[in-house]
Amino acid sequence: MAGGCDCKKEALAFTAMAAIAFINVGLSTLYKAAAIKGLSNFVLITYSNAIGTLVLLPFLFIFPRTGLPPFSKSVLYKFVLLSLIGYSAGTCAYKGIEYSSPTLASVIGNLVPAFTFILAVVFRMETLDFRSSRTQAKTIGTIISISGALVAILYKGPVILSSTSLPSSLLLEHSVGTSQTNWVLGGLLLVIVSLMASYSYILQTQIVKLYPSALMVAILNSLCTAIIAAIVGPIIETNTSAWKVKTDMGLITVVLHGVFGQSLATAVHTWGLDLKGPVYVTIFQPFSIAIAAALGVTFLGDALHLGSVVGAMTILLGFYAVIWGKAKEETTADCSSDSKTPLLRSYRGDNTFVE
Repeated sequence: MAGGCDCKKEALAFTAMAAIAFINVGLSTLYKAAAIKGLSNFVLITYSNAIGTLVLLPFLFIFPRTGLPPFSKSVLYKFVLLSLIGYSAGTCAYKGIEYSSPTLASVIGNLVPAFTFILAVVFRMETLDFRSSRTQAKTIGTIISISGALVAILYKGPVILSSTSLPSSLLLEHSVGTSQTNWVLGGLLLVIVSLMASYSYILQTQIVKLYPSALMVAILNSLCTAIIAAIVGPIIETNTSAWKVKTDMGLITVVLHGVFGQSLATAVHTWGLDLKGPVYVTIFQPFSIAIAAALGVTFLGDALHLGSVVGAMTILLGFYAVIWGKAKEETTADCSSDSKTPLLRSYRGDNTFVE
């Protein structure tokens, strides 16, 4: 009976994470189209976080909160830090997509496992043993992933797939926004986003361990981010007319990002981190590359360049090398606790870490 429940939970986790990967790509594509029409990324992140918080808040009264530990200062500080990282990452991500494309965002997003491994080494939370095949795989995979990112960012190459389905006026605006300079700048912003995401996944996992309620973590994270966005957004975006979202694609983008991006995606990601750990969450990122390329060409009139394809294939090669190294580590490690646990560890729903 328990085995059947585990299988259902595994299937649910896989389906939910795959669906979120698809939704995130769709939202990125929608934002790119809205940005062409003039939607500000600061306006989007402020309004969408407010909507996401309003969507999640009623669940505080639906689900019981009994058995949760007291809300300590340590947990509060981690929530604030997580929200600051989330707001910064969201702002950079939207601007990076605006300068480049959703496809490049999906490609660069596969750097998260490599950056997580780098953070582990920098903070001495993981020991490098180059005689170990696990360390070799993660090190080589990290180098390959970063090399692939450089290719995707610095080399666009010839167009291998394009579409003329959009009106010429929209295509003209779009082409101006994706010059080589903007493409590189957008790619660099997306690299920064991946670095922040790798740390935020680990931070979320730590928070769920201290405060074991994925729903509460998602709600409070959304609330804190909404407060930060409401304070910082108007200071940076001083154009008052930008805050008056028209009832067109801009409004649709804001509402869908709030309902699906800030509430549903946040809740599912937090639940996935609680159930399976940060490594499991990141393995769904490759799904988004093909989806983003198809949506970009079909709905945005994006041109798929050779550099993006070569970079994506290179990054994926490094991505799976890092994941293989981590999987090898988990299957060979014993269950004894260690004071220096790797940052790329896997967090389970029973509040234990498995090497």
